[in-house]
Order: sequence, then C-alpha cells, then structure tokens
Amino acid sequence: MKTRVFIVDDHYMVIEGIRSLLQNEKDIEWMGHAMNAASCHAFLKQQQPDVILMDVNLPDVSGIELCKEVRHLFPSVFVLGLSTFNQRPVIQNMIDNGASGYILKNATKEELLEAIDAVMKGRSFLSFDAALSMKDSNDKLPLITRREKEILQLIAEGLTNAEVGEKLFISIATVNTHRKSLLEKFGAKNTAALISKASKRGIL
Repeated sequence: MKTRVFIVDDHYMVIEGIRSLLQNEKDIEWMGHAMNAASCHAFLKQQQPDVILMDVNLPDVSGIELCKEVRHLFPSVFVLGLSTFNQRPVIQNMIDNGASGYILKNATKEELLEAIDAVMKGRSFLSFDAALSMKDSNDKLPLITRREKEILQLIAEGLTNAEVGEKLFISIATVNTHRKSLLEKFGAKNTAALISKASKRGIL
C-alpha cells in the first residue's frame, strides 16, 4: 500500500518543491496541501493521510499547537515537523506535542523518504541538521516521543508489553517497537538498565 502524504505550509514554493520530490515515488500518494491550520482541519474532516509534513510557523495557529490538535483528534495520523528552525527548544516542543519527527527544509530527498518510512514503522526521526542541533545542546537527555515516554512510565510501573498495549490501545508489536527504540536511545541492554538510566536522568 502507498503511504498517503499531506503537507501544511504557507509557502507555495516549499509545497511545490516537496511535491516535486515525492510525486514520482511509487510508494507515495500525494494527497495535497493546506496553507493554514483552518484548511488543514477542513481537509482532515473529509479524509486522513498517513503522514502530515507540518510547518512550525503558520499564519493562524502555530504548527506546534496544530500538531497537538491533530494528534488528539486523529491519533492514527503521524506528524513530521517541517521548518527552517533547528533550535533544540523548537524541535523538542514539536516532539512533546505529538510529532514523530522533525526535518529541516534543507533536508535531502533521501532524508525525507527515510523520515516518512521511519514514522510509518513507529520510529522517531530527525534530519541530519536537526540531529546535530540536538547533539550540540548541553542537555544530553535522549530525544523521546510523547508515546515513548508514556510507555517508559508504564514499563517502570511493572506492566508487561501486553498490559501496556491494552492500556494504550496499541498492539503488542507496536509496544515492542517502542521498547526497542527506548533501549537503543538510552544505551540500555535490558529493561532494568533502561529504568535505572531514565530515573537517573529525571525522566521517571
């Protein structure tokens, strides 16, 4: 099945540029664009894409706020932050409000396709420059999504993968994917080490 992609950005040249990158990809279905939050909501009431590329700066509502609204109303839709801003607070704010990743507008076609593929598989993604910005920060906390944080908390409470899946209404396979991602991000070999490292860093 093709991955349905939609973009929310108030710059037509950006929209056209990304459309031209994706339109001939056999695994991508281009669903169109919105230039503000209101148009995005109107579109989503009619049909939902798999992935939304969402600009942080929009004329009516910030992309960060729109991301939060979309993830609340349409939890099956993944959001990738899209911006020229590569400061850690902006990136972290987008992630904290439900984005599965963040790419800069200077990202390559390969990065864009990799980002879409990653979020469709339940992973988070940062483009190269965004990742550098996060790494250069003095704050060495791993970048985890809101969903990963929820799962981490439930794991720390002693819930099994099946119990976590039941509580969050997601499959065991999805829980496993997030658990593996958490182990990798914290550099932990097992669940006990994961909980210990997260606690020491003040995440739990």
